[in-house]
Amino acid sequence: MKKVLRNHGLSLAFGGLLLLALVGQAVSGLAKENGDARDHGLALIGMGEYLTSSSFAVDVAENWQSEYLQFLLYILLSVWFLQKGSPESKPLDQAGRGTDEEQKVGRFALPDSPRWVTMDGWRRSLYSHSLGLVMGLIFLGSWSAQLVAGHAANNVELLRELKEPLTLGGYLAAPDFWSRTFQNWQSEFLAVASMVVLSIYLRERGSPESKPVGEPHESTGVSG
Repeated sequence: MKKVLRNHGLSLAFGGLLLLALVGQAVSGLAKENGDARDHGLALIGMGEYLTSSSFAVDVAENWQSEYLQFLLYILLSVWFLQKGSPESKPLDQAGRGTDEEQKVGRFALPDSPRWVTMDGWRRSLYSHSLGLVMGLIFLGSWSAQLVAGHAANNVELLRELKEPLTLGGYLAAPDFWSRTFQNWQSEFLAVASMVVLSIYLRERGSPESKPVGEPHESTGVSG
């Protein structure tokens, strides 16, 4: 058990924080939902009904899609774009995809390299971009879930106000969908930009997201 905790501590810690955050969101979201129901003279709902509601689903999906968009763009843009002095950037002379030797693929593969990197053709190409592809698919999936759940939740609000519900296409063009979307996107872009720039001048001893404490500000692509 100690070995498992040591070897997988980071993923387990964030998995635990995710569960705690979801519980907190469920409890507070249910309280808000029932508060709105009281204001409109509607029946209160239980936790099970709230967890399967469009209201809960859209809140979860809109946060997830923005997070995966953040990482997708960071993965792709950091291939070519550099930032002098930041440990979040590659060294200034290493922009681009890198050579087969640098990437340890084909005849340069190591004995324990993933099997597909030793092959020619589509398998190596697919594996070479597998992280970005999977992140992109998760982003598109969660953004689609936000659209569907947000459409349902928005129509519930419209019906409460005795207004005509929207079609899915109508909701896609509606301010509510794009307001939710851009609200999350701008916060993710700000967070990444702040990390890239602040890590040039500030340090966190022992963190791989920081340079070593005594490393000069100009050092690029160095982590401690």
